Amino acid sequence: MEKIKRLFGIVGAALVVAMTIYACDTDSFLSSPAQGTLSSDVLANEDGVDGNLIAAYSMLDGYGNYGGWGTAASNWTFGSVSSDNAYKGSEPGDQQPIADVEFYNWGTSGVDTYVNDKWSSTYDGINRANATLELLASVDEVTGEDRASIEGEAKFLRAHYHFEAWKMWKNIPYYTEEAEDFRKPNTGNNPIQSILADLNDAIELLPTSQSEAGRVTQWTAKAYKGRVEAYTGDWESALSTLREVEQSGPYALRDNFHQVFSASGGNGSETILAYQASVNDGEPGGANGNYPDRLNFPHSGSPFGCCGFHQPSQNLVNAFKVDGGTGLPLPITDPNNWNSDDDNFAAGDMTPVDPRLDWTVGRDGVPFLDWGEHAPGWIRDRGYSGPYSAKKTVWEQGTDAGSSVGWSSFQLHFQNLHLYRYADALLLLAEAEVEVGSLENARTIVNRIRERAGQAAQGPGTSLDNIEVPIDDPAITWANYQVGTYDTPWTSASEAREAVRVERRLELAMEGHRYFDLRRWGIAQETLNNYLDVEETRREYLTGSDGYQERNNLYPIPSVQRELSEVDGESTLEQNPGW
Repeated sequence: MEKIKRLFGIVGAALVVAMTIYACDTDSFLSSPAQGTLSSDVLANEDGVDGNLIAAYSMLDGYGNYGGWGTAASNWTFGSVSSDNAYKGSEPGDQQPIADVEFYNWGTSGVDTYVNDKWSSTYDGINRANATLELLASVDEVTGEDRASIEGEAKFLRAHYHFEAWKMWKNIPYYTEEAEDFRKPNTGNNPIQSILADLNDAIELLPTSQSEAGRVTQWTAKAYKGRVEAYTGDWESALSTLREVEQSGPYALRDNFHQVFSASGGNGSETILAYQASVNDGEPGGANGNYPDRLNFPHSGSPFGCCGFHQPSQNLVNAFKVDGGTGLPLPITDPNNWNSDDDNFAAGDMTPVDPRLDWTVGRDGVPFLDWGEHAPGWIRDRGYSGPYSAKKTVWEQGTDAGSSVGWSSFQLHFQNLHLYRYADALLLLAEAEVEVGSLENARTIVNRIRERAGQAAQGPGTSLDNIEVPIDDPAITWANYQVGTYDTPWTSASEAREAVRVERRLELAMEGHRYFDLRRWGIAQETLNNYLDVEETRREYLTGSDGYQERNNLYPIPSVQRELSEVDGESTLEQNPGW
């Protein structure tokens, strides 16, 4: 991990080929040396190959020293604010393109810029992976297991970045190191087939463990393959792949939920793929410290000072309420009334709640890790986007994880960013079990997740030692934490399916998955329009949304990429339907 962090600063300096461009009106770059980069002659050695590979890893957070907040690998804009989990936050007019994403008004020039930033960052990662493979082919001194691992890591990263693009647009071009022209069409190919081929190669090439934390392994590739199979609805394949990961892989749930998001934890048993964040490492702007996510802290009035984006919705907060008798989610036990509470849900309201609520959401009067109680003054504009703050990406005061350099440096930190974790994989396996009819296996998995949720709650937080306490600790005076398991067998696939989906929302809330889940389940339009019908009565600004339409099932292809792909005046990138 230290080597990976040390080399993050080379971002892009080692690239030797370029297939993706961001602002150019000719294709001469294909035959011209890139300005400010090292030549292939200088890099044609083992260190150069490894440097290229680390440059590919460095794009895992989405930041490549260009673009805006849309590049974030956490997908807080495109996967969370676009869903029923979160509002844009902040105040009116600040980062209007994110408001347009929230409104499903994705045809604006602002959203076009944001999606272009996302396109650029994903294809930059692809380019860096391909640069590694191209350079590796010319360097004979890298041999044996080292050569196989580098090739496997690069192919895994190429698959990951393409999958991120596929989640956004589905109709995408797939680039390998053999591509000679970046102007490839995005139709008439099967990117999922290519993604799976790269993952299969990675599985064959990668070792089962690595000496440096942060590098991917054979198990990373297997777990990721199961993810791709689940997202595409290939349930039989996902079942086989993810069962092997569960039964034979090295992963395990952390002892309690907070440990997954603690800056003191680094990589743990639950980490499948994470961005290895780093600060105070010589990078002058703190860019290795989760740069694209730094807006998502409480605003001035809080210990953080900025910036109040990505605020949890009232709908999400209500979803964490549980039945007082069983400890099961109210969306399951009372599906018609669980979302009826319009009021600020603050400390002292003893409505039973899942303890994951206060690991995910900052609420007034409730301790906020070890930073003191969340207070009304921590919110930038409560009348605009509500009283709640995002919490999972905030580090504990006692870890001293913040950066000392960079704009708004307090929000730059060394807490690793999980891109895929074991609980996510288990819940995908539970979905597969449901879809093939193994309801008891699915129930067992969901109960494992819920049992872990009950291991600790937010404590007084006067120090690192008492952030985590038992859920019935007498020091807890602000909430009534309960979490139960499904003790009665599920009798139908529909019952089981809904329980798994609710569990996935609670476990992964504010991690950028929700929109993509709703879309792949085929319920995005119904769910999100129902959400808006109620939520606009709570947050008046949401009345500006025209609602979710069929075209919102895919993000629009960025206009500049379509222009750059033109051959004889015709774009090789076909726009997604409705845009």
